[in-house]
Amino acid sequence: MRRWLSSVRAKAALGATAVVAVALVAAGTAVLLSLRANLTDQADRQADSVAREVALDIAAGVRGPAAYAGLDLPDEEDHPVQVADEDGRLLAASEKLERISGTGVSAVTPGRPGAVRGGEDREDDDGEDDKGGDRDDDEPGVGEIGDVLGHTTGTAKVDGAAGDYRFAALEVTDRSGRTVVVHAGASLTARDDAVGTAAVAMLIGLPVLLVVVGGVTWLVTRRALRPVEGIRSEMAAITASADLSRRVPEPATHDEVARLARTTNETLAALEAAVERQRRFVADASHELRSPIASLRTQLEVGDAHPELLDVPGAVADTVRLQRLAADLLLLARLDAGETPGAGRLDLAALVREEVSQRATDRVPVASELPDPADAAAEVAGSRGQLARVLGNLLDNAQRHAHASVRVSVTRGADGRVVLGVADDGSGVPEAERERIFARFVRLDDARSRDDGGAGLGLAIARDVAERHGGTLTVGTSPAGGALFELRLPSAGAATG
Repeated sequence: MRRWLSSVRAKAALGATAVVAVALVAAGTAVLLSLRANLTDQADRQADSVAREVALDIAAGVRGPAAYAGLDLPDEEDHPVQVADEDGRLLAASEKLERISGTGVSAVTPGRPGAVRGGEDREDDDGEDDKGGDRDDDEPGVGEIGDVLGHTTGTAKVDGAAGDYRFAALEVTDRSGRTVVVHAGASLTARDDAVGTAAVAMLIGLPVLLVVVGGVTWLVTRRALRPVEGIRSEMAAITASADLSRRVPEPATHDEVARLARTTNETLAALEAAVERQRRFVADASHELRSPIASLRTQLEVGDAHPELLDVPGAVADTVRLQRLAADLLLLARLDAGETPGAGRLDLAALVREEVSQRATDRVPVASELPDPADAAAEVAGSRGQLARVLGNLLDNAQRHAHASVRVSVTRGADGRVVLGVADDGSGVPEAERERIFARFVRLDDARSRDDGGAGLGLAIARDVAERHGGTLTVGTSPAGGALFELRLPSAGAATG
């Protein structure tokens, strides 16, 4: 049960049902109150009409108290009538009237005791209480009818049937100058029946409507979330099988679920590519490591059997190459793990001077074009060790392919970045291959020996380090016709600011 209630479909259905229930209850209450008020106003108008008809008869012909006994008053149970003088003495009443309350005159038989006016309060049209004995000073003239004094709610029993009524009080002055008050009632049975019927209909219809709303919301939500369930089940299958080549189904719609499916497939594609790169990396690393290890083992085994045949320089070279390859692989692993460079400042020109000084005896000499040592324009922020590795890899690559010269320079670019350039006079890099050479274990010259060509990790490491430092590494054509590698790094001021 708890699991069912925690589902999105259940929450949506319950939420929609609750909102509709609150809205319907509020609307139903407003409708019932409005209906009750309108029917009460209608009863007030009916009572006013009956009271005015009786007042017209009184104003037209009644003279003296005895004449009131002959008034033609309504005797039906819907409209009980009382006529009382200013002292509250009952002068006339409907023939079948047996009991009444709410008019201020409790008597139902003219001339009998108990005709005391003022027993109840009456609310006039202005919303103020009007006691039975209090009237406006402006009484109607002889033969005139005054305004309605107010309306009250009470009860009456007519011909054995009791019910609730709205009473209207109206002043009129007869031909003899006597001012009397006519109390005429209108039954509220129709109002109460209508309000009761509407309330019962709402009480019956509200649960049915809520069930319909909840059911429709459940079905609509279920249909809308069906693709999500398909995505979830497919993701579970992918997780169980570890097959990243599978994809979740994409709905043909253009809603949020379809975008979720597309994003999920893009994520799966990125994961598949990352895993594939990792597999290739492991395979290539294993392949690259196998050769120097096998060569070193062979030389050591030969030396063990025939010490005079041991190639010590070759073994040392293989060991150095193996050490460099292991170091490169470890650095790539740290970069892939998200290692961030330090925040220290270093002079890139000083780093170049130090590196060039160590290559004075190399086969291809390295010339430098550097700013004045006192100029701080070559300062960058980052890891000295990683940037030294980038510089070394770029110079190794240039010397490997240069014919006679390699030139390294440090300048300030137009965008304010520090630019390290390494150019050679070799054959250059074809334009179509200028991005591929930065991939791991890629060597354009497949015919050269591994000993001369390296493992194809230097440029990949250089670009990764450049990107970790917020910079870029690109390759173009040097003025001498060879390759020109440009490393652009933010200056130390821009990096820290």
